Amino acid sequence: MTDNAQRQPASIPELPTQYVPAEVEGKLYERWVERGYFEADAKSDKEPYTIVIPPPNVTGSLHLGHAFEHTLIDALTRRKRMQGYETLWQPGMDHAGIATQNVVERELAKEGKSRHDLGREEFVRRVWQWKAESGGQISGQMKRLGDGVDWSRERFTMDEGLSRAVQTIFKKLFDDELIYRAERIINWCPRCLTAISDIEVEYQDDDGELVSLKYGEGEDTVVVATTRAETMLGDTAVAVHPDDERYRHLVGKRILLPLTDRTIPVVADEHVDPAFGTGAVKVTPAHDPNDFEIGRRHDLPNITVMDERAVITVPGPFEGLDRMEARSAIVAALRADGRIVAEKRPYQHSVGHCSRCKTTIEPRLSMQWWVKVGPLAEAAGDAVRDGRVAIHPKEMESRYFGWVDNLRDWCISRQLWWGHRIPVWYGPDGEVVCVGPDDEAPTGEGWTQDTDVLDTWFSSGLWPFSTLGWPERTPSLEKFYPNSVLVTGYDILFFWVARMMMFGLYAMDGTPPFHTIALHGMVRDQFGKKMSKSFGNAVNPLDWMDTYGSDAVRFTLARGANPGVDVPIGEDWVQGSRNFANKIWNATRFAMMNGATTEGELPDAAEMSASDRWILSRLNAVVAEVDAYYDDYQFAKLSDTLFHFAWDEVFDWYVELSKTAFLAGGAPAKVSGRVLGEVLDVTLRLLHPVVPYVTETLWTTLTGGESVVIADWPADSGFRDPAAEREIEHLQQVITEVRRFRSDQGLQPGQKVPARLDLSGTPLAPHEAAIRQLLRLQPEGESFQATATLPVSGASVALDLSGTIDVEAERKRLTKDLGAAEKEKAQATAKLGNEAFLAKAPDQVVDKIRGRLAKAEADIERLTAQLANLPQG
Repeated sequence: MTDNAQRQPASIPELPTQYVPAEVEGKLYERWVERGYFEADAKSDKEPYTIVIPPPNVTGSLHLGHAFEHTLIDALTRRKRMQGYETLWQPGMDHAGIATQNVVERELAKEGKSRHDLGREEFVRRVWQWKAESGGQISGQMKRLGDGVDWSRERFTMDEGLSRAVQTIFKKLFDDELIYRAERIINWCPRCLTAISDIEVEYQDDDGELVSLKYGEGEDTVVVATTRAETMLGDTAVAVHPDDERYRHLVGKRILLPLTDRTIPVVADEHVDPAFGTGAVKVTPAHDPNDFEIGRRHDLPNITVMDERAVITVPGPFEGLDRMEARSAIVAALRADGRIVAEKRPYQHSVGHCSRCKTTIEPRLSMQWWVKVGPLAEAAGDAVRDGRVAIHPKEMESRYFGWVDNLRDWCISRQLWWGHRIPVWYGPDGEVVCVGPDDEAPTGEGWTQDTDVLDTWFSSGLWPFSTLGWPERTPSLEKFYPNSVLVTGYDILFFWVARMMMFGLYAMDGTPPFHTIALHGMVRDQFGKKMSKSFGNAVNPLDWMDTYGSDAVRFTLARGANPGVDVPIGEDWVQGSRNFANKIWNATRFAMMNGATTEGELPDAAEMSASDRWILSRLNAVVAEVDAYYDDYQFAKLSDTLFHFAWDEVFDWYVELSKTAFLAGGAPAKVSGRVLGEVLDVTLRLLHPVVPYVTETLWTTLTGGESVVIADWPADSGFRDPAAEREIEHLQQVITEVRRFRSDQGLQPGQKVPARLDLSGTPLAPHEAAIRQLLRLQPEGESFQATATLPVSGASVALDLSGTIDVEAERKRLTKDLGAAEKEKAQATAKLGNEAFLAKAPDQVVDKIRGRLAKAEADIERLTAQLANLPQG
């Protein structure tokens, strides 16, 4: 524990009677920022602790997933700052290529214009204008939440420094032949008019149709099935398995392709599963990634049948039709031609959709830029396998390896105007020149720059080092790279984490971008359902912050955060956390009004009561527990530990036990006041990383310190007193049992009852005053008559209940309840004794009846004891 002698105020300011978050949160955050508490010093001698913010989209706003993740990162960073580390929580935003371009294009559409009306240069200018005026509202929302980021270092993935980093690594990859341009099948969005990567495709089960078609004539026929009949116009083969005897006679032959004047070959390829469907598949190399590979192996032509808007371009009756219109028209024509063997609709199957606009993705052959990921992905896998990077929880490693070990080359070009333009120029004679940030771009007639931009994930993959000044070896890069830990959701393990690993290892000479990857789950509603506007269960965390305060939202999120596991959350849980914040406030305020102090040294243990030694022993144990949970990223466990320690042990027990010493005055009051002050000081510091606002207000008032943000993190002093812990546990048992008896007898909590206490043979004699005070027990007096005696943990508590309750009315009530419990037991026993019932009833029904029997038996035991304890007469 720390010595607070120099920071105790001469007179403690009085706290308001109620904690009103809205009155303190904004002012406190401004003060923290103004005083530079969150700023990182690259010249510091302190050990660095670095975390980057997963950069939110500039188009976005704070959703509950952001609030969850930011709470965890902020808690880690605040604790490390208190532990004396030079902490950097790096903030910034992503330019979000497709999403941002879509936003601005929608704004232009309101003016009756498109980006093509403006031209590329003017459109990009308009996007920057939108970014300045409307983008980045999430920054203000992060401040509401209490994010302790270094705002002086805020970055944007298209600012000048990061643009230089992007151009540098593109040039390096290009020169190392790890970037190339080639025609491949890509995921094409006909709405956004751009390629998107595999990880930006969202799959969902859609209702479609499965149509079985007959290709060929006479004996040379084969049946294939498809959900995309419109692509048959681009078929260039039918494929079967080499060992499939059914089609051996057809391999090498050409058969008629319906609705066309073409014939196509039948080829043998091991990719075909002979046990699936008819064992024959249509091959459309220009519109299916698997078919493209078959086409390459068999030197098949690639026939593109749609334009960029998914409109049919093949001359004939279907030309000009949208792909969905063409599908229906082609099926109708095939039906009329007698080519339909079977139709199944609706046929539910997995269909890819653009994650931005939800349009159905069209696989399309296209010339694009690619990253050759093989050696990069191998390095990313090795870094985890050899222990340079730890994934937490460890069971998530298999997901990571399943991804990096099977990565396909990454399509990085996008047909957009907003983003990092590909730094490649084409010359009039076929020249291809990649330009680095310090190179002069080719000029002269016939030289043009590539029109595409880079995938947003390309620049965000550089985030851990580009934000620190790379490619220059800046002091910040030297100090804060690699990051200490990456805290992110398992859902973007593939989107972002793998790319940062590949680029970090490649650009930083084999040094991974972080030591630990701590993965958390997704926030869901209280029923475990994914939150979504379309489901009507999405929550704006700002609404909850307005109603309950930021601390309540943060504590609720942290208390549900088990590593790698989804987090269900409901508003009633936030209400419970608000109640906890109020409890902290009210209990601390009461303690300070009654002598709690941090002034001076702690008294020697010999001067302390058992309750003083007990709470200090428990406090040190909790410090050790919380440290261990933090180091293991067990936010739920550390939050739950602090909740129960603060509420149950400090506020409900120790504060109440201290009242006896305060009433007695003198030396016992001074000792308990100093111990209580110490306990509150440490408890508030332990709570601060998760609930920063209420703890800042209380701690500075209690101690007179400048700010808990820069206070020392509590250390376990090693003080333990098992004997005191056993003694107070004994005391708690007595008080709890008598309270339960009082409640069962219908006594009001504040109702005083004469009682005789026999504490001989127990260590509780010094606690008689506290027991009487907490249980509202008066001295026995001359007319005392013991109408009920409770033997509890070796002690005896005799109570005189005469005149305190209506004994006959209570006996009637208990007798009625006992009869109902006995009837319930009889019914449950009869059912469980019926063999015919047990043979037919589901297990969950039988378990429910067993539960009813157990409850009935417990009720009978309790009610019988209550009746026996009623006064006689």
